[in-house]
Amino acid sequence: MPHLIRVDLGEVDYDTAVREMAGWADERRAGVAPDRLFLLSHPPVITYGRRTPPGDLPADLSAIPAVMVDRGGNATYHGPGQLVGYLVMDLRRWGPVDVVRWLELGLIDALESLGFAAHRRDTPPGSPSLVGVWTPGDRKVASIGMRIRGGVTTHGFALNISTDLAVFERFVACSLDDVAMTSLHELAAEQGVRPPSDAEVRDAVATGLSAALVAG
Repeated sequence: MPHLIRVDLGEVDYDTAVREMAGWADERRAGVAPDRLFLLSHPPVITYGRRTPPGDLPADLSAIPAVMVDRGGNATYHGPGQLVGYLVMDLRRWGPVDVVRWLELGLIDALESLGFAAHRRDTPPGSPSLVGVWTPGDRKVASIGMRIRGGVTTHGFALNISTDLAVFERFVACSLDDVAMTSLHELAAEQGVRPPSDAEVRDAVATGLSAALVAG
């Protein structure tokens, strides 16, 4: 039966996390470590893939650093109040589309267990990718970008819990000019309910992804 080991970390500098992730992936390829889900957060940083149009990036890069990364996807923001999940998994029994779909569905289950409706979206031909997790009204609450090398995944997702959403107004997130980002705290305020804690979100995400892995 497939199994995903959860590893909880605190705030980790982005460059440090990328270096560590390369080592985690080497361990998985060598068979000396199991499939793992690393849960952490980053100081403020904008990351972007190699194919990101330059016009998507902020005009002023002095306030928040921007870093080119080796994952799929376009520009996105990481910072306080956001849960980042890095997946280091062997894909011998999966395909690239399968793992992204599993990640979407597992996060959707996690949000629904916390009381928030969510769904995935199909990308129309010729349109920017709609991969991720969306709320009713098509606001985006989680972004996904992964890399597969040597049959092992790296990178993963970013889920907004209490993120400063104003940052997303400084650049074009995910190459979607009209994307509206949201957070679990914003959704909770709209529903008049208590926002979930970081610990509650981590537990829900780990449970949702593990359950979806077994189901898959």
